[in-house]
Amino acid sequence: MTSTAFHKNIHSQSTPLFRKIEKMQNLNQRAYIQTRVRLGITATRIHQELVSAYGASALQYRTVAKWAQRFHSGREELEDDPRCGRPASAVSDANIQIISDLIKEDPYVTYNEIEATTSISRGSIFNILHDVLRLRKVASRYVPHNLSDNHREMRVNYCLENLSIYRDGPGRLYDILTGDEVFIYQRNLGRKQNNSSWIGEGESARTIVRQSRFDAKTLFCIFFRSSGPVLVHPVKSRQSIDNDYYIKNCLTPAFEAIIEDRPKSGLKGICLLHDNARPHVHQNVDNFLTANRIKLIKHPPYSPDLAPCDFWLFDLIKRNLDDQPDEESLVRAVRMIVESVPVQEYKKTFDKWIERMELCVQNKGDYFEHLIK
Repeated sequence: MTSTAFHKNIHSQSTPLFRKIEKMQNLNQRAYIQTRVRLGITATRIHQELVSAYGASALQYRTVAKWAQRFHSGREELEDDPRCGRPASAVSDANIQIISDLIKEDPYVTYNEIEATTSISRGSIFNILHDVLRLRKVASRYVPHNLSDNHREMRVNYCLENLSIYRDGPGRLYDILTGDEVFIYQRNLGRKQNNSSWIGEGESARTIVRQSRFDAKTLFCIFFRSSGPVLVHPVKSRQSIDNDYYIKNCLTPAFEAIIEDRPKSGLKGICLLHDNARPHVHQNVDNFLTANRIKLIKHPPYSPDLAPCDFWLFDLIKRNLDDQPDEESLVRAVRMIVESVPVQEYKKTFDKWIERMELCVQNKGDYFEHLIK
């Protein structure tokens, strides 16, 4: 688009934003006229220079001559003189109250709906919303669950208890073993913002087929500590995880890997952090943990934002995973990603766990993702 076409497009608009741009351009040109007048340049020459610089948006010659005469007579102000007559009534206390009430009644109301309901001009609606009420429209946040007061209280108590142990007390973050299950698809869609592509004029946006629950996928059980990954276990197709499977194929090999990694201390001091999935909270699992002297870190319900697997590792795997032709290839790729993550990142994740619990307490148990910088 040429400069002239761009400026014509701007002037063809009537939105408050474009009016502000136009006003700023006029003030800039008046300031230029003021400077050139002080240098003794004629109005004709000044107009030619403005046309060279601004094209179709340049002030007309008669306007340039009028302002040149004003500045030559000693005028300093660039703004227009105040106009006489009664002020515009659209931005009145009554209209401000009407629009304020509409927003309170429906925070999702649109410009078109406000205009149709109130018959107030779009420009006045803009001024009332942004300049008077100081409002801005942002997208709603998606949260995992509609938390009740009891859920919030449980989340706060959980965080306070663990902060007293692992931030202020004797608890050691490198003694924590955490893990969870996740389905990973062979076809990776990636994030929506990463699927944007350049298209030519007249071309349609490219399409990506949504994932279906029938698409090829594998269930993984993954455990890690601050020192790195402990277990990446792919669950065979059509195999469900119950408490017996969880003990035999997930917890047992994870504990054996820890013992192999630290033969002198073994499982001494190890604490397990997992969520409240049904296989995890079965009495047989509790008995198995007790027999191995493993302390359980209780997890509040509906709290993926406090589970290191959910708020970090699983997302990292999916973001770095390419499409895989079969299950065997997918397993190799997932293991490669998990094992390639620097140890410092695993350690940093448990530090983030502490920070997230602090934010949860500060936010009185509500979800806090929007507070993370």
